[in-house]
Amino acid sequence: MDEREKEKIYSKRVRAGKRTYFFDVKSTRGNDFYLTITESRRHPQGDGFTYEKHKMFLYKEDFDKFVEALQEAVDYVKTDLMPDVDFSQFAQRPELDEFGTELKWD
Repeated sequence: MDEREKEKIYSKRVRAGKRTYFFDVKSTRGNDFYLTITESRRHPQGDGFTYEKHKMFLYKEDFDKFVEALQEAVDYVKTDLMPDVDFSQFAQRPELDEFGTELKWD
């Protein structure tokens, strides 16, 4: 097994249109844990696509501060800036494949 694969403990993928977010829990050599958040954006190129990636590292001592600040920012947008928007409509969107076609699960 590749050293990079050994360090990955947990992974969650969130598809969002042309963007995909990856939340990966990884371990250090000293048995500590951290989170990487990666945004991957798809761009058409020729007959295929290229992917632009941005990665952020989040360490355990910052977890609570990060989650609190993120929740405050989201709440501010929802309640102060866009109080009339029904945000639940975005959770109801079907999952799309790489061509923008709705995926159907049997």
